[in-house]
Amino acid sequence: MIQFSSVHVLYLLEAAKWTIALSLIALIGGATLGLTLALARVSRIKMLRLAATGYIQVIQGTPLLIVLFLSYYGLSIAGYRLDALVAAGLSLTVFCGAFLGEIWRGCIEAVPRTMWEASDCLGLNRMQQYIYVILPQAMRIAIPPTVGFMVEAVKNTSLASVIGFVELARAGQIVNNSTFRPLLVFALVGAIYFAICYPISVASRRLEKRFHAPR
Repeated sequence: MIQFSSVHVLYLLEAAKWTIALSLIALIGGATLGLTLALARVSRIKMLRLAATGYIQVIQGTPLLIVLFLSYYGLSIAGYRLDALVAAGLSLTVFCGAFLGEIWRGCIEAVPRTMWEASDCLGLNRMQQYIYVILPQAMRIAIPPTVGFMVEAVKNTSLASVIGFVELARAGQIVNNSTFRPLLVFALVGAIYFAICYPISVASRRLEKRFHAPR
């Protein structure tokens, strides 16, 4: 048995950097995809609405583990071998995009109908309505649920270990296997996760106060 030391702490902190990097990839990619899906869901074009709805229902009904397996092992069978980070980032982007798209669709539809009518009276086209009237109000409504999902996305990165990606949770397992100090190791892992997620929640509360976001 190896004694737990500062080397193990540094190893966990290094793994936390990869957790943060994977979270950023997932959230940036997921936000881009999610906004596209949200706009497609409220589009006047029926085919766009049906395609976006179908995508969201399929992904929301599929466990993230299955998406990870399909991205890493499924694509490799088809001849596309992806690095573990790329496969994990792709999987989380696909997964986060579906959930953010549905969250933001609800926020867009929560904007009062009178706002659409008022912008119509001003002669704004559809794009101008979204940019100047609808999306700014939808963003205020979206702050609480979006931040809640962001915290979940950070914790979901722990599932990337099933395809060989060493992030914080997997690093905790590796350290525990060498030191046999599960209480100490996983308490530290939990503390690092808290240190990553808590500032997001604090920033959310400040944004809610600044923009008077509804709870």
